[in-house]
Amino acid sequence: MSTFSLAFGTATKNRDQKIIEAFFPNPILNPNDDLVATIGALTGYEGGNQVIEVTPTVAEQLAAAFNGEGDTNNADFAVAAAKSEQALVLVILATDEAPQSVAEGYLKLQLISHRLVKPHGVVLDGIFGLLHNIAWTNKGAIDLPELKDRQIEARLKGEVITVDCVDKFPKMVDYVVPAGVRIADTSRVRLGAHVGEGTTVMHEGFINFNAGTAGVSMVEGRISAGVMVGEGSDIGGGASIMGTLSGGGKMVVAIGENSLLGANAGLGFPLGNRCTIESGLYVTAGSKVKMLDNEGNDAGSVKARDLSNKDDLLFRRNSMTGQIECLVNKSAVELNSMLHSN
Repeated sequence: MSTFSLAFGTATKNRDQKIIEAFFPNPILNPNDDLVATIGALTGYEGGNQVIEVTPTVAEQLAAAFNGEGDTNNADFAVAAAKSEQALVLVILATDEAPQSVAEGYLKLQLISHRLVKPHGVVLDGIFGLLHNIAWTNKGAIDLPELKDRQIEARLKGEVITVDCVDKFPKMVDYVVPAGVRIADTSRVRLGAHVGEGTTVMHEGFINFNAGTAGVSMVEGRISAGVMVGEGSDIGGGASIMGTLSGGGKMVVAIGENSLLGANAGLGFPLGNRCTIESGLYVTAGSKVKMLDNEGNDAGSVKARDLSNKDDLLFRRNSMTGQIECLVNKSAVELNSMLHSN
């Protein structure tokens, strides 16, 4: 029976010897049965979803196992890890179920950021409550109850611990930098983001966990948790997409391909392909929208959710009445190819 995922990496522990974060440089999706059986014999793994702490000796044996399967990346890492004083951890997930440990949660977030799975392609139920706030510093991850003592200890040595942020989720780039991306402010892309090849995230752009882009996109606004933006679509400066953690309920909000969310605009329902929402217009699922026919005549009103995933639509606000209007997007906005060339 195929295994969902396997990964070998390092972990940070707090004073109570509990894992607070884990790094997996080369996670494997659906590893072959022979590799799982070999590793199981080395580590005592007998099935199910399990987190196994690994000794340097076992790490050397894992290197041989990875080499035997032609996985030189994991083999080389295991050889180096065997010489490290850092805690080593192996996670084997027989099935894709809600994570039960910090290490499992970190593996799943890294599967997304490595582009091995897309947002909504892995079960993350309960992860927000599973992880806890960590001080992310120039000395690595520090459990918050230990931060003050570590700061005092550093000062007495004439050193300073710089705290970059206090959060449940670290920066994605501290774990993986996907190929073909440009990120102006790395603090604004969380681990668990899926950043498609060809995406540029500008300084005010933000991508949450379990969210992201499929490919070429310019992100100058906010992509909230659970939101996926299609190939060729752009998020304008100051724009925001409502996610499941920010009032979107259970509706999966997304943007199709070659669409544009204008500057300071907002979206609260699934937008189709080749659609445009004009600058400054926030359209939620319950917004009342006047439909216009090809001659610009009133064709009745609907709620925006009734237009979910419909293609070739232009949403605008009537400057005289303030009414949200929708008409066929006769001349889809041609996105700037120079901006997309990153």
